[in-house]
Amino acid sequence: MRVLNRPLSRIPQPWRKLVDWVVTICVAIATVLIFEAGVAQPYRVPTSSMENTLNCARPRAGCLGSSDDRVLALKLEYDFETPRRGQVVVFTAPSSASTCGAGDGGTTFVKRLIGLPGEAVHENRQGFISIQRPGSRTWFRLSEPYVPRQDRLSDLKHFNTTWRVPQGKYFTIGDNRGGSCDSRDWGAVPRASLIGPVVFRYWPPDRIGFP
Repeated sequence: MRVLNRPLSRIPQPWRKLVDWVVTICVAIATVLIFEAGVAQPYRVPTSSMENTLNCARPRAGCLGSSDDRVLALKLEYDFETPRRGQVVVFTAPSSASTCGAGDGGTTFVKRLIGLPGEAVHENRQGFISIQRPGSRTWFRLSEPYVPRQDRLSDLKHFNTTWRVPQGKYFTIGDNRGGSCDSRDWGAVPRASLIGPVVFRYWPPDRIGFP
């Protein structure tokens, strides 16, 4: 029977376990870094714009959670798939997002993807969202069970407004309609700025699951 060479056997026993732990930890760290760089990346939800779908921690304004939700965004998906309506997406906010707050432009946001390239998006006086596809004269209302009635009706600022989504861009809105600064305020998001869809919520333990 062939015997494999075992370099660790030449190291004194007290040091062997330490070397084994160091190697294990280094491999684990390298695996996580590779995973984050190319596959998925964790994010923390610091604001209330996606309540109740994604929580942030009290006592910040509008936050309902005891701690900020942590989510995973699948970075690889948009290398192979076209972004889809209804997805909760992580993206780099355009510079115009600084209208929400100083320095917000260029930071990472999480919102729901509502409008696709070339479409028109309309919010009526009851806060319902309707979509008109390119080349069509008809509108269809989105089914949005994730938006509570009180949140929909609180969005007085954007009632009876229509937005056009440029080609190559996507229209994003927060589920907390009255407490979200989003594409209705600063415009659509370029395709290249979309990082990936949120696929899993891994913290806190009582909220583990799919958004």
